[in-house]
Amino acid sequence: MNRLTRILSSLVLLVALAAVAGCGKKTSSPSSASMAPAETTAVMPTVQLSATPAFVSAGDQVQLKWTTTSATSVTIDGIGAVPTSGVKTVNPTESTTYHVVAHGDGGTAEASARVTVNAPPAVVVPTSTLSPEEEFKGAVQDVFFDYDTYDVRGDAQTVLSRDASYLVGHPKLKIVLGGYCDERGSNEYNLALGQNRADAAKNALVTAGVAANRIRVDRGVLATEPPRRIHAGPVNIVLSSSVVSEQ
Repeated sequence: MNRLTRILSSLVLLVALAAVAGCGKKTSSPSSASMAPAETTAVMPTVQLSATPAFVSAGDQVQLKWTTTSATSVTIDGIGAVPTSGVKTVNPTESTTYHVVAHGDGGTAEASARVTVNAPPAVVVPTSTLSPEEEFKGAVQDVFFDYDTYDVRGDAQTVLSRDASYLVGHPKLKIVLGGYCDERGSNEYNLALGQNRADAAKNALVTAGVAANRIRVDRGVLATEPPRRIHAGPVNIVLSSSVVSEQ
């Protein structure tokens, strides 16, 4: 009886030990979902653009500066592809808006910078209130000769030089020279002297740069005939001037 009891006690002890061993927490096998790599979200790029200075005159230098993040390529309108960050000097001749586009895996970003080119100051051209005839009279002066001679005096040469400068600056004008004499002496002599004086004035003007074909020499003019003053007009109108006389 005692032997049976000991056998039964041993069996109960073995069963109890097996039960205790079987009560441990089971480890679950990893699922396929937990073993997949985590998805990464692409980052949206950013871009900034500045233009310094923002107000310039035509042709002045302007510095463009741009910076980006998460960008793989960058372009600037009118310039083309540029590094993802950088500086570039431009010389705008008119007001311009510079536009930059940054591309990245997360999308596209844009920025702009405006440069204003100031217009040059307006050139004010003074409006002359003088008629062509009045302007000619004010610019072209008579010259004078000593008694009974047709040599060009020093003061007359100075006047003729100024006359020539005006005529060279107005190449479409033509003039007529008339030499005057007083009533002393015969008509024939005075007409010849007046002719010589007009020729002397013409030679001085031609030497100073006035084309000879723009000057017509009139015959000597007697003092009894009223001196002809200046008649000015548009292109191809002959300007008549008593640019030689006697004093």
